Amino acid sequence: MTVLILGGTSEAAALARACAAAGLTDCLISLAGRTAVPLALPLPVRVGGFGGAEGLAAFIRENAITALVDATHPFAARISANAAQAVAQTGLPALTLHRAGWARQAGDIWLDVPGLGEAVEVLGPAPRRVFLTIGRQGLHAFARAPQHHYLARTIEPVGEVLRVPHLTELNARGPFDAEAEVALMLREKVEVLVTKHSGGASTYGKVEAARRLGLPVVMIARPASTALPATERVEEALAFVKAHLPPSSAGLPSSPA
Repeated sequence: MTVLILGGTSEAAALARACAAAGLTDCLISLAGRTAVPLALPLPVRVGGFGGAEGLAAFIRENAITALVDATHPFAARISANAAQAVAQTGLPALTLHRAGWARQAGDIWLDVPGLGEAVEVLGPAPRRVFLTIGRQGLHAFARAPQHHYLARTIEPVGEVLRVPHLTELNARGPFDAEAEVALMLREKVEVLVTKHSGGASTYGKVEAARRLGLPVVMIARPASTALPATERVEEALAFVKAHLPPSSAGLPSSPA
């Protein structure tokens, strides 16, 4: 019997470390497999998709899953939707662990857009130096605007996803602090930042850096969340995991026979 944690985020990694520290080792972390070299985690890990909501429901039934924690990225809308459907089909207890969104502050110049297409349009026709921090999979949308000079920061190499005349590629994994982000933006002569409203502390430095430099930020809105119960606190997710593991698996003495 085990708790399934849908991971791939810093929150999921923090929950995995908290579970391991508490002796909650009967947990399974599932990663989508989009990163070739994921961060090392102190719990068992599976990699790859499930085959949609039906496949996830079957996995839950076949593997004695007792509860599910959706700790995926706020923009992993399809995975979260599949998780919610699978939970509804199986009657499994579930919790979403998601990071808090960023709060707009005095001096921020945010251009709020609902999606990638609108983010491309708002850049306008005149060539600009654009810092893209949206992950690798969304870069293809900006091929529609090849007049801009792009700085694309991704964990994995960009490859053929974005083929434009002016592209500087930067492969790096956060966290990124504000001082380093200011230095990067100045060095690359960035004029506008494009980012997803991911929230959390590990990548907030770029937002703070843009504010300090007076640069506009094209802020792509989060997709709608599922109706699953949710928390922003790893401690609450840890308590949920502990409550849905058998006593012997939760670091507690087993009941006498």
